[in-house]
Amino acid sequence: MTKMADSGSSVEIVEGCRLPVLRKNQEHEDEWPLAEILSVKEVSGRKLYYVHYIDFNKRLDEWVTSDRLDMKKLQFPKKEAKTPTKNGLSGSRPSSPEREVRKSLDLNLQSATAPSRGKTLPTPKRKVEPVPLVPQVPPAPPVPSLPTSTEASPAAVYPATRETNTFKTREDHDQISSLTTNGTARRLITSQPGRKRKANCGPTDEMIKVLQYNKPQSASVFLPPPEDSQDSSDGIPTAPRMTGSLVSDRSHDDIVTRMKNIECIELGRHRLKPWYFSPYPQELTSLPILYLCEFCLKYLKSLKCLQRHLTKCNLRHPPGNEIYRKGTISFFEIDGRKNKNYSQNLCLLAKCFLDHKTLYYDTDPFLFYVMTEYDSKGFHIVGYFSKEKESTEDYNVACILTLPPYQRRGYGKLLIEFSYELSKVEGKTGTPEKPLSDLGLLSYRSYWSQTILEILMDLKPDNGERPQITINEISEITSVKKEDVISTLQYLNLINYYKGQYILTLSEDIVDGHERAMQKRHTRIDPKCLHFTPKDWSKRGKW
Repeated sequence: MTKMADSGSSVEIVEGCRLPVLRKNQEHEDEWPLAEILSVKEVSGRKLYYVHYIDFNKRLDEWVTSDRLDMKKLQFPKKEAKTPTKNGLSGSRPSSPEREVRKSLDLNLQSATAPSRGKTLPTPKRKVEPVPLVPQVPPAPPVPSLPTSTEASPAAVYPATRETNTFKTREDHDQISSLTTNGTARRLITSQPGRKRKANCGPTDEMIKVLQYNKPQSASVFLPPPEDSQDSSDGIPTAPRMTGSLVSDRSHDDIVTRMKNIECIELGRHRLKPWYFSPYPQELTSLPILYLCEFCLKYLKSLKCLQRHLTKCNLRHPPGNEIYRKGTISFFEIDGRKNKNYSQNLCLLAKCFLDHKTLYYDTDPFLFYVMTEYDSKGFHIVGYFSKEKESTEDYNVACILTLPPYQRRGYGKLLIEFSYELSKVEGKTGTPEKPLSDLGLLSYRSYWSQTILEILMDLKPDNGERPQITINEISEITSVKKEDVISTLQYLNLINYYKGQYILTLSEDIVDGHERAMQKRHTRIDPKCLHFTPKDWSKRGKW
């Protein structure tokens, strides 16, 4: 660990030190959040410090000068062994509770198993219970408390009155980020095991009754998290999948990849400030601006090189098939095997705004759906999502991103809606790769909430009876996976247990909030404009 002496001060600053750093908040007011120093460099005789604000997103990391540091509250890192170096670069990192927990769990795991090198040992007869490095979420137990088929019994509907709990819309969180682990997901509350229920309160195939009711006389029922739940039981993220697009892998999280390496990207008429590290070639990371062709996404080192490239590049839209067009919005389907260079360049660009993604070269098993806006100069990329050609977990989205210039304009929900339209054509229910990031979870929660409430509010009484619907019916209509429907109903606190049956309570606040949210969704996907024929990717010859 290299020690750096602060200019004008006798205190030595070490990589990994923590201290308050001055920054502006959203209200442009001064604040002093605690930050960790990741690196120190000297430019023109002036020292700069790369800081990560503790409990803030990494996209806010930045280089700061010494006058923004509060040296009076300097905290030195705890002494620990250096992490293995990578390509000769120091991999030292300050200690953190999460790393210490993972390290101790890893030691317990190694001591419990201790296999010999190069051999596979048989399972010992003695029962060994090693502590896993990352706990695996067990399969969800059968859920007898929620409806799963169309059999039903009639129920009463009560007049609507205003509830005290309000429905907070999520339309302001339309930014789409990476699908990764983040601790901001709302944890579902399991029903208390000590509470007694009637043994024969109804079969598991009973139908949920849609009620407009003020205050149910029994407590709301919360179910155990399903297999695809956003949270693990003890707060440690679940094990990342190793088969997804741009695989989630925190093992690369060393001192190099924790720091942004690209200063600025020029893409068409936009200049983008990257949020995270992206593995562009090393010689390009020292440039003040990295230039990209907005049609083929090739990266170039200078404006002159870009101008020369544009005289040769014949593309005016993403390669692949245009499968949707309405107005100025188009979607192109791109095969990761047939258009490998474009797919790799797209992943390199996306990595600047997706924190946990590491692989950009293995694009063969994936399809990329790029959304564009059309004008007289061509089709300009707005965002994209990728999906596996064959997904055993029914994933219809692997990675999803709206580029920063187009965020908070409704394009995020449009990408999500389009992914579910493809699932409808395929005749499947789909779900995004779990676990979701904070922004990804907000965006999907908002879409799921609006879609499900739209279905519930359109229900009509049948022969004077109260409207009824099952979870399976909601899933079939929307192509949203059943687990996501259940978690959304729980998130909105709509499911209640009343007089031996499960009901959905829609208050005036929820209805009013939903109507306000839908008024802001000006652009929707029109299924009539979709020209898409799903392929059977199980036949390897089609890859």
